[in-house]
Amino acid sequence: MAGQLIDDEEEDIKTSDWQYPLAFTCKRHNEAIEGGNTITQTWRMKERMKTVSVALVICLNVGVDPPDIMKTTPCARLECWIDPLAMPSQKALEAIGANLQKQYERWQPRARYKQTLDPTVEEVKKLCTSLRRNAKEERVLFHYNGHGVPKPTTNGEIWVFNRMYTQYIPLSIFDLQTWMGAPSIYVYDCSNAGVIVNLFKQFADQQEKDYEQLNSQCRQSQQGLHMLPPPPNFKNCIQLAACSADQILPMNPDLPADIFTSCLTTPIKIALRWFVMQNNNNSLVPKVTLDSIDKIPGQLNDRRTMLGELNWIFTAITDTIAWNTLPRELFQKLFRQDLLVASLFRNFLLAERIMRSYDCIPVSSPALPPTYQHPMWQAWDLALDRCLSQLPQVLESEDNFVHSPFFEEQLTAFQVWLSLGTENRSPPEQLPIVLQVLLSQVHRLRALELLGKFLDLGPWAVNLALSVGIFPYVLKLLQSSARELRSLLVFIWAKILAVDSSCQADLVRDNGHKYFLTILQDQSMDAKERTRAAFVLACMVDDYPVGQEAALQGSLVSICLEQLGDPSPNLRQWLAITLGRLWKKYDKARWCGVRDSAHEKLYNLLKDPVPEVRAAAVYALGTFINSATERSEHANNIDHSVAMNLLNVVSKDMSPLVRKELVVALQNMVIVFENSFMSVALQELRETAQVPSLPAPSTIPYGTVYQKLWAGFTALDSDPFPGVASMSKSVSDYIRDQVKDAASSPREVPEGKASSLPPSPSNRSSYLSESPPPTSGSKARQNMKSGPLTPRSKKTLPNTINEDSVEECLNGSRTLVTSQFIEWSCKYFAQPVMVETSESDVESPSHYQRAWRYTRNAELRGDAVDEQSRIGHSRTDNQLFYTRTNIPPTTVKFHPYEPHLLAAYKDSFTIWDYQTQSKIIQVRGERGSSRRVTCLEYVNAHDNSLVATGTEDGAVRVWRPDGKLVTAWQALPPPQFNPNSIKHTFRSGTGTVCGVGVLAWDQNKMNFIVGGDSRTLKIWDANTELALEDIPTGADFAVTCISLDPTGGSKMCIGCSDGTVRLFDRRLRPHECRVMTYREHSARIVSLALAHESGNFSLLSGSAAGDVRFSDTRKPTAELVCRTSHGQGLKAMACHAPGGIFACGSVSQISVYRWSGAPLHVIKLVHDWFPTKFGSVGCLAFHPHRILLAAGSSDSTLSVYSLDPKR
Repeated sequence: MAGQLIDDEEEDIKTSDWQYPLAFTCKRHNEAIEGGNTITQTWRMKERMKTVSVALVICLNVGVDPPDIMKTTPCARLECWIDPLAMPSQKALEAIGANLQKQYERWQPRARYKQTLDPTVEEVKKLCTSLRRNAKEERVLFHYNGHGVPKPTTNGEIWVFNRMYTQYIPLSIFDLQTWMGAPSIYVYDCSNAGVIVNLFKQFADQQEKDYEQLNSQCRQSQQGLHMLPPPPNFKNCIQLAACSADQILPMNPDLPADIFTSCLTTPIKIALRWFVMQNNNNSLVPKVTLDSIDKIPGQLNDRRTMLGELNWIFTAITDTIAWNTLPRELFQKLFRQDLLVASLFRNFLLAERIMRSYDCIPVSSPALPPTYQHPMWQAWDLALDRCLSQLPQVLESEDNFVHSPFFEEQLTAFQVWLSLGTENRSPPEQLPIVLQVLLSQVHRLRALELLGKFLDLGPWAVNLALSVGIFPYVLKLLQSSARELRSLLVFIWAKILAVDSSCQADLVRDNGHKYFLTILQDQSMDAKERTRAAFVLACMVDDYPVGQEAALQGSLVSICLEQLGDPSPNLRQWLAITLGRLWKKYDKARWCGVRDSAHEKLYNLLKDPVPEVRAAAVYALGTFINSATERSEHANNIDHSVAMNLLNVVSKDMSPLVRKELVVALQNMVIVFENSFMSVALQELRETAQVPSLPAPSTIPYGTVYQKLWAGFTALDSDPFPGVASMSKSVSDYIRDQVKDAASSPREVPEGKASSLPPSPSNRSSYLSESPPPTSGSKARQNMKSGPLTPRSKKTLPNTINEDSVEECLNGSRTLVTSQFIEWSCKYFAQPVMVETSESDVESPSHYQRAWRYTRNAELRGDAVDEQSRIGHSRTDNQLFYTRTNIPPTTVKFHPYEPHLLAAYKDSFTIWDYQTQSKIIQVRGERGSSRRVTCLEYVNAHDNSLVATGTEDGAVRVWRPDGKLVTAWQALPPPQFNPNSIKHTFRSGTGTVCGVGVLAWDQNKMNFIVGGDSRTLKIWDANTELALEDIPTGADFAVTCISLDPTGGSKMCIGCSDGTVRLFDRRLRPHECRVMTYREHSARIVSLALAHESGNFSLLSGSAAGDVRFSDTRKPTAELVCRTSHGQGLKAMACHAPGGIFACGSVSQISVYRWSGAPLHVIKLVHDWFPTKFGSVGCLAFHPHRILLAAGSSDSTLSVYSLDPKR
């Protein structure tokens, strides 16, 4: 009969393992439930600055050359593009001053400009002090043109004039610092300008020392302290110098004399002239002369014109060079803090490039690294070349202008980087250019799409984008009505807020939240986009009252409630979280929700098939309880109703994620109604004699809300999942400690004045007490007070209700336990979602590993068929593995594909490698626990397997092979709370068993079938982590064994302690699915197996009386196969349906039979070294495929037997 029971067609399909789903592989099972460790970079400027005043100090003395400069002939003469010798000197000076002011006004038109032409020291002092006084704490710019005076001195002096222009008068930088104050920016356009930069810091340090000395003197004399000016701070002062300390300015006659000023204030004009001068000999720009450059049409601020486009490209390129070269903090300070400073430093990069070609090196403070050879300058040269190549045609007609492909090319380069970019690579240099492209409607859609892909790479990418200055642009785009931008903008904003939630204030301030309210309300939008919109709004209202008020005015409550039934689980989850955050500590939103029956609509989500949705609903209902700022009868009734619904539904949830949120939610009831819970706890402690003897409390009506909630907490204290139990204990122990502290402190309230615990308010809900509320109910509840967390020096008797205010608890200032579920949920939006996961990537290592496992599995199944064919020719008595254990094993289980044997001992289990004779891991129960392991199962055995254990406390736990707990839940009620308990215990191996007696795992349907000391079989769905159904066994006796359909179908059979064998078809309704009952056995069923052959099912069962029976499921009776016990009783039995054999264990031997009852051979449990010591067989198990038999004995031995390899 070997191999006859195998369905050959199914077994030969090597890809069958790919068809099996995998359980417990979601993120909630594989990672810690905690928020991300995202470190937000300081992309926001600590303080925005603005240059509000500009001092233009021009020392030219037209017509008179300074004595220390030997000028060439011809020489550079243009100042602000004016030839000073082409007109009278005074007019030239005024024209130059006016032109310089116009050039600066292009970059900062709102600043206050003051000129002083060929000034004296007094005039400079008056100008600087006046501007500083008006500027207050803002920045002042000091521009110095010293082309008509001597070079700065090594003592730190620049030169001005006397009143008669007969002498050069030195002006100390020390004095200039004093007059200008801080923050300031200095521009020195003169030879040897680097001298000033070098000495500036020395003078600044001296200023600070002088201030400290003056301050010390004032402190000693106790006089004039209030008259002291604020301490000087020159760290924010910026300097730009035309050349180094030992250099003079270029005198090339083709260049302006103030080439440094020209670069800073007219960069496009000087860049074009320099480019033509550099390349004219190479004929790169034919037919273009220096005169034609001045005729380029357009305006600098109009990007549609040639000149405006060049300026736009120049801004993008210089921004890119700075961002890729400078440290982030310095880039923020120089290129994002002040518009004028940013413009000057962009232009300074050009000045460095141009002036270095003339052996002149501009200097700045803070110093910048060299950028004149950056590769992006080549892109700038290409843009100029393209522009100038079409200049002759454009001068004929502006319609001939063709826009530069610069931005398209840079976006393509950015796209190439995205296809290869990772966090470990250098950042994409095109990121600042993407920012500039957002200004263009032509490329905006593509730029936003690429930006979204970049932000999706992770928090590091978001921080980079924020540091480059992307935020103001995406904020402004929320004003756009373009529908095609919606999905991109909501994606980008979700990424930003997932990393930096401080953007919520900007969102509300600019009314950007209305954009996301519109998206969320539009049900024609994709569910993913509405989910992101909900996330954005949830971030906006999170602990931000202004955001909560704005969202409430935008009807966010009704918008969310309308879509709670949406098919998308992510959307349902975030709608619930959004509601929870909206009414958290915000009473207006809570009552708005009450009017819309929000809490009742959220009840539907408590049974949602997705655990994250259920957890979100619990969170929302928990904050709903905690948001009432004023206690009233109506508010209390609602809170009681919500709390009882939560307890009745969620406490039985399979997912510890949801149960943790239940504890966090219900703690709000404990905090608000602390004294009522203290009264219930006092009665509990009196019953257990844990408090001193005090007068008995007033009679507490049975079944009040507080008693039911307290009983719920007590049950959660012993939750199978340690995280849930510890959180629950924190809450319940807090109340117990308060009671004990109160019981040991003096009474404050005479017993006659103590008010008894009020019964729960009357409510239509059937689970609430029907007794009427007390007459002073609303006042009492408004005045109930809960003590602080620290022990109170004086406490009222715990069986009384303290009638003081509850401001502390109503303000929600206390929290006993918290979870990180919401933060963990937010983390999803910061993680990449566009990249291909390893599960879907067929070339990933994990995929190759899985393919190898599935191929191995198929080969093992094929080898097992050959092994089964040898059953009649070989004995199963070759001892492959033997070990002694500290405790007799109670149950054993083979891994279908790994050489692992799972054995349970009392409250622990061990995984053995029977090939290497080694122990892989032993998982012990908690110290002091009495939860004995009664059954074992492998989950996902074909892949990365898990171990499921059933224990006598009614719990099922799922473990990883390394001993880490994946999940645990109360699969059956604890024996003392089980209303279906039969009061009949049974034996499995050794010891009396209650709780979970049988545990079966259906890999196809992802179901656990749990039975035991109960009249029902409980079906738990591992996918939804919910109880699917209860199947009545129809027996008044405990279930002792179970077998599932070997084909993965719907058949199932159980054996009971009364000797009956019951067959079920799970396709039918629970009360109709029992299709057959066999009553031929007279004693407890020890083991049974459901087999499939030629389309028919058969059943083999053995009882403790020793009779083994065979049943054709089409027939109503079972036939006797054999009797095995010889009067000793059947201790253990194992069936190998594919091989058509079964084994029976008695006192000293194991007998192996064919399925028909024909005996094959006997395995004697006698050891050569202990011929007289042996134990009875306690448990047996066959390998699911191979002919391997494991046996555990009462003498604490564990063995594995295989076919004799010699036969």
